[in-house]
Amino acid sequence: MKIVLAESYGFCFGVKRAIKIAEENKNSATYGPLIHNANEIDRLKNDFNVALSENLDSFKASDTAVIRTHGIPKQELSLLHERQVNVVDATCPYVTKPQQICEDMNSQGYDIVIFGDEAHPEIKGVKSYAADHVYVVNSPDEIDALKLREKVATVAQTTRKLEEYQQIIIKLMSKHKEVRIFNTICNATFDNQDAVRELAQKADVMIIIGGKNSSNTKQLYSISKEYCLDSYHIESKDDLQTNWFDHKEYCGVSAGASTPDWIIDEVIQSIRTLNNS
Repeated sequence: MKIVLAESYGFCFGVKRAIKIAEENKNSATYGPLIHNANEIDRLKNDFNVALSENLDSFKASDTAVIRTHGIPKQELSLLHERQVNVVDATCPYVTKPQQICEDMNSQGYDIVIFGDEAHPEIKGVKSYAADHVYVVNSPDEIDALKLREKVATVAQTTRKLEEYQQIIIKLMSKHKEVRIFNTICNATFDNQDAVRELAQKADVMIIIGGKNSSNTKQLYSISKEYCLDSYHIESKDDLQTNWFDHKEYCGVSAGASTPDWIIDEVIQSIRTLNNS
């Protein structure tokens, strides 16, 4: 069986940057999971003593708190500074951008419409930068229920599909004369999605590697499934099943932006072993 890795996959700029920051701050703690990959978080803990805390009150004066790549709400960031915690901000610059846009546009009297998952930590943080009149939607249909004023600005979760964001934009433009549109989907998301789309059309089995709670990995899996029915989302080599590869000739592999190379290498080696068994 042929095994082919997607042309673009795995760690994005923001994740590489965050991991480097965490490694440079030994004996610290991240506020919330640094990235959506439990295996990499365990590595940071074991090799660099970078702990994980999801309790804001656990940070005291002079402690070092590394801010997760997805960012945190503005109010929580301010509280850490007030408590004289040593804050090391590993928020991805692609996430900081919609935060700033929301704050700026809202101060100019624009209602803010955010396309994304309201429960996702990135969106919780982005939403907090608008003082009021801020709404989160996951589909165009949800816009009808909003009581928006005339001036509207819109941003998107960095890992969402462009095609879905375009539907949100079209709906807003059909209802409002002044709509400020900001494309905040990051380039790495585009590249990884395009690459998995191309590969899935050739493969008869696809393996997508990444955390089960990783938004961008779930998007990759969704795209892969459109073109290759035998697509599987796994977190590590331990999730692989031998029967997935029965009578298969072309296996495509891709990985989410929070998936380290060492996990990808382990998965590929395990696929080779299963295929030869």
